[in-house]
Amino acid sequence: MSNNYFDTENGHKSFEMPGARPHYNPDRPGQVEHIFLDLVLDIPKQSFRGTCSIRINPVRSGIDKLTLDAVNLNIKSVKVGETEQNFDSDGEVLQIQLHEPTTAYEPITIAIAYSVEKPQRGLYFVGPDKHYPDKPTQVWTQGEDEDSRFWFPCFDYPGQLATSEIRVQVPRQFFAISNGELVSTKNDGDDKIYHWSQTQVHPTYLMTLAVGDFAEIKDEWNGKPVNYYVEKGREADGKRSMGKTPKMIEFFSKAFGYPYPFPKYAQVCVDDFIFGGMENTSTTLLTDRCLLDERASLDNRGTESLVAHELAHQWFGDLVVIKHWSHAWIKEGMASYCEVLWTDQEYGKEDAAYYMLGEARNYLAEDSARYRRPMVTHVYREAIELYDRHLYEKGACVYHMIRAELGDELFYKAIQTFVRDNAHQTVETIDLLRAIEKATGRNLMFLFDQYVYRGGHPDYKVAYSWDGDSKLAKVTITQTQVKDNKNGNGNSKDVFDLKIPIGFGYKPEKDADERNAANIKTFTVRVHEREQSFYFPLEEKPAYISFDVGNKYLKTVALEYGVAELKAQLQFDPDPVSRIYAAHALAKKGGLEAVKALSEVLKKEPFWAVRAEVAGQLVEIKLDQAFDGLVTGLKDKDARVRRAVVNALGKIKTHETYKALRSIVEKGDDSYYVEAAAASAMGAIAGANPDEKPTDEQVLKELKLVLKEREGWNEVVRSGAISGLAQMKTSEDALNLILKYTAVGTPQALRLAAIRSLGTISTGQTKLNLERILHRLAELSKETFFLTQVSVVVGLGQMETRKAIRILRSLADQTPDGRVRMMADEAVQRVQKNAGSDAAVKQLREELDQVKKDNQDLKSRMENLEAKAKKDKD
Repeated sequence: MSNNYFDTENGHKSFEMPGARPHYNPDRPGQVEHIFLDLVLDIPKQSFRGTCSIRINPVRSGIDKLTLDAVNLNIKSVKVGETEQNFDSDGEVLQIQLHEPTTAYEPITIAIAYSVEKPQRGLYFVGPDKHYPDKPTQVWTQGEDEDSRFWFPCFDYPGQLATSEIRVQVPRQFFAISNGELVSTKNDGDDKIYHWSQTQVHPTYLMTLAVGDFAEIKDEWNGKPVNYYVEKGREADGKRSMGKTPKMIEFFSKAFGYPYPFPKYAQVCVDDFIFGGMENTSTTLLTDRCLLDERASLDNRGTESLVAHELAHQWFGDLVVIKHWSHAWIKEGMASYCEVLWTDQEYGKEDAAYYMLGEARNYLAEDSARYRRPMVTHVYREAIELYDRHLYEKGACVYHMIRAELGDELFYKAIQTFVRDNAHQTVETIDLLRAIEKATGRNLMFLFDQYVYRGGHPDYKVAYSWDGDSKLAKVTITQTQVKDNKNGNGNSKDVFDLKIPIGFGYKPEKDADERNAANIKTFTVRVHEREQSFYFPLEEKPAYISFDVGNKYLKTVALEYGVAELKAQLQFDPDPVSRIYAAHALAKKGGLEAVKALSEVLKKEPFWAVRAEVAGQLVEIKLDQAFDGLVTGLKDKDARVRRAVVNALGKIKTHETYKALRSIVEKGDDSYYVEAAAASAMGAIAGANPDEKPTDEQVLKELKLVLKEREGWNEVVRSGAISGLAQMKTSEDALNLILKYTAVGTPQALRLAAIRSLGTISTGQTKLNLERILHRLAELSKETFFLTQVSVVVGLGQMETRKAIRILRSLADQTPDGRVRMMADEAVQRVQKNAGSDAAVKQLREELDQVKKDNQDLKSRMENLEAKAKKDKD
């Protein structure tokens, strides 16, 4: 059914990979009321044993067979009371033949004794070895999406909600934390037994356990414990990274109209975690890579956003639970949107608007380069495949559009109604629509039909002209995603029908606030055809035009305004996103006037994100004068702007640029990221083919020094050096250095960067070196660690030889992880496409690059002559 919504005729790949099929929740034999795990861990042997007791209230009489999910569990016995039950376990499911059939609404408790050795998924043992002797000893779980079945037998789907208990025996030096409240602790010889109880219902995928020699940092909110658990010695990083949690709890409690619902909130930072974070009920697990040192916190808000995201799930996901994975956008979209809401709360509206633009861009990138899909679909191979940018970022955009339609007051009223009405229950998308209508009287099905139940978004082209005699502004809007047909209306199913506000802005009067919404006259028009022209009577010609005032709707937009209008918008529009759109459109115009305007903005624009975006656009104007405009940005007070400037300068591959970047690498910068970007850009310049460039030997010397001396937080700077080496695609010495850092024992973050870089450097190497790369990636593909497998797939996916396909397919067949499998399948498609690039195509590319360079030189000289002539004339 979902195929009807895939716009494959518009050139978008289908989301559905071979083997995809419809998925539904299984039939429900009854309500699971309680799950009790009583476990003993044997950490040295990476194994555990125990009993899983499940109390189930049958929905009907006469049930004589129960089927539970239980993957690779060694089932010892199954009992109801003291009576042994017959059972069969095939490594995927546990089938229990009940001795006495059920009686409706008379609960039974099934006790399953079992053990697990070296679990494949679900529960993970982490510890030191000869290559990484300093790695901490830890045990942690990860249940989403359907991995709880790998560590205890259960009905493993989100539609079943139950209370839970976990009692676990661990070596005495370790601390064990789980959902809910700590009921008791008990010493047992050299071991200690922790007993945790979760008295509010939740699904199996949110049951968790984390064990380690953690340092505990105590905090609180309204008398409830809010604690952070980190490896000992990192207490300052833990407080720095998670210290705003109580403030966030207060903010979200008010926003959702529902006080934080659980007895405690714990955040546990664990080693080798396979996600950024996981919102287990009352006990979030986070990757220890999110812990910030003082220098990293200068320009890294990612950790703060991660903490906000996982906390928001305590309401959206844990308190209100999705009934089926196909509706996961409800929780993931809101958690992602809460990153925006928190940014607004903590840093202001401009930062929030820019964060929202980033969410939209992430989705748009996936839609254009990967696939297009409806947000709600039950057709997939594994549920984890749904956890993409359609689910997270597009979901956030949908919540933002709901807010735009309702206004702030009604938006929060609707969200609070949804939370209150569905607390401790399961929901589907229709329940959100019902809550909106109940709270506000508004029916937003038209928005959901366009953005949730089908794929895609509108692509607008906006043109403007002014009729001075009639004092009419004409705005022509074309939905370019719609293919034209004979009657000129296009295919109606591809057209979006939205009411878009269009603003006409005027320059402020002297001594007035330069950016004031009062200086914009706004009209709202219904855009519902492929192409429409609107006429607006105005008292005087506007200075600029603002399409979709406030930028509420998910879209792409190409502005076809004059240079004067774009410059005015860049200067006066109060919305930073509109200023950014103007900067992009101005850069496309090109020419010296655009360079001057953007260079001026880079110096004077007060908002850091606009300056950063302008840096990225300046370099797109292929004039030598762009360099002069950019260099001033290297002294910007905001590290994020300096980083954008460095990335832009890396595209100007001259010796002058190289010297500017080398100075940053040698002298350093307050920001890890700026140093990393400079190191990467140096390699890109060395890897280019212009006449004026540094020698490979010079750059290799610089990057070797970085690799030798710049160890630091998450290996950001040294990974930048690896990225730089990867750009030196014809250098065997660079390849040898990268290969060296793929060895075990290399710090993990740096090793993963090196593995990914093998794919980048492969496209310029000799056949012999290409074989070396393939051999190394084939060896690495046999490692079982999730992040290593992902890095191998990324590396192989960049290659231009069909020999990479065999390794990818082998990895896809052997990995237990659905994410890796899907990434590998998609990488095969990319390699097949890349492999078509033969020598003739490469030669054409090189010739085209030379033509572009010659054209840039010529345009720069012409612009200088024109500017000089104009000056002489004046």
